[in-house]
Amino acid sequence: MLQAMTAMVDELDAGMEEAEMAAPALRRCIVTRQALEKPAMIRFVIDPEGRVAPDLKERLPGRGLWVTADRAILDQAIAKHAFSKAAKQSVKLAPDLADRVVALARREVAELLGLARKSGQLVAGFEKVEAALRASRTTGKVRVLVAASDGAEDGRGKLARLAGSGVEICAPLTAAELAQALGREHAVHAAIKAGGIAEKTIIASRRLAGLTEGSAPAGSAPEQGPPAGAHADVTKSN
Repeated sequence: MLQAMTAMVDELDAGMEEAEMAAPALRRCIVTRQALEKPAMIRFVIDPEGRVAPDLKERLPGRGLWVTADRAILDQAIAKHAFSKAAKQSVKLAPDLADRVVALARREVAELLGLARKSGQLVAGFEKVEAALRASRTTGKVRVLVAASDGAEDGRGKLARLAGSGVEICAPLTAAELAQALGREHAVHAAIKAGGIAEKTIIASRRLAGLTEGSAPAGSAPEQGPPAGAHADVTKSN
């Protein structure tokens, strides 16, 4: 079990290193027509029954239909029949499609946090997180500071002030959801070491924030590609 977990973490780290070396992959939103990097978007496919299926892990076969990870834009895609227009065919939309996407995005964050804990990449609890952040000021080992969205402001603020400029701060889950993800009775604060899991968690948390809060806060959103019409190499395939 430990060997399998280690192999999974190594694979994530290797994948992130390859991604950093490769040119950013751009996709065009079927609603805004803006070209963005893939981490800022949600992929959908049309399944064999003609249903629109969200594919957050980007593994399902078929042509990808990309939508900006923003709840308002996703709602527009549904209301304005953007999926059928982009696919050039009639499609079936689940009445709760937008809510399903949010649930999948939340589950993705929870799964990554659980993986980080099981692989030893995450520490939880105010004291442990505080100690990790203080040590990280010289070692730079902490990459993500996670707080429960409904956690006390004083504790969250104190840890946020300890975080260096290279630490991403996010609050993707409630205390109850965070505790469940980490297999604990109570959880409000966590820190993740630098590595592939941390980078995946950042991407997933930003997407969830966009889907639940609107556009991600300025300065924390993934870098965007040129707008539609600009000279950009936008891949049209998956």
